[in-house]
Amino acid sequence: MIDMVPFFVDGADTPYVRGIVPNVRRLAEGARDAGALVVWVVPGYVAPTAVDVEFLGAEAAAVLARSGGDGEPRERVWGGFDVRDDDLVVEKTAMSAFFPGRSPLPDLLQERGVDTVVVAGTVTNVCCESSVRDASTLGYRVVLVADANAARRDRDHDATLHVVYRTFGDIRSTDDVLALLHATARLVARHVKSVKAPFHGLARSLEGARATGSARRGRLRRPRKPLWQQSSRPSCRRLVR
Repeated sequence: MIDMVPFFVDGADTPYVRGIVPNVRRLAEGARDAGALVVWVVPGYVAPTAVDVEFLGAEAAAVLARSGGDGEPRERVWGGFDVRDDDLVVEKTAMSAFFPGRSPLPDLLQERGVDTVVVAGTVTNVCCESSVRDASTLGYRVVLVADANAARRDRDHDATLHVVYRTFGDIRSTDDVLALLHATARLVARHVKSVKAPFHGLARSLEGARATGSARRGRLRRPRKPLWQQSSRPSCRRLVR
């Protein structure tokens, strides 16, 4: 979930972002239910460079540099989202969350064996598209969620969807992604159950063998009965008398 911070969600100039809040929330909840990792990416502060000032102007460059807010990254996600302890919250100091050296996200995902990323957030044609491109370059399977990304203009949003679909990844709706997540979770659960079943049978067999062995050892340790109690034959009874 990229750049879902107060600057964009609550901004007077960014009403288009509020429209994707329900779907971003649904994606986070659905991913957790399916056992997937939820990641919130917030802008980190980097002082504007001379190039930034030249291109954007001093005032705009300063405003954008502070767009991520102050405080710990977890505290900077927009307050309307339920950020859980198991979620990852990371900073990026570039447009892309996957640009080497500008965010810890690629290393964190690699440590966890993640090979597929689903991208939602804002702005579609800036930070989200930049992240999709770099994630694809790094070898990830990428899905951009069409109705959980937002841009200032529909044509900017649609242009990114076209470019990503043609070259960098898949385009899906929120409903599609949730259905795929849940289907994958069911397949994994069935696979785990089928793998565990033989081991459960083996465990039961071992328990039975241990029980049988214990009983046998118990019989061996039991004191032997007197000879006259072991046999009812008259000759044995006469012998012990």
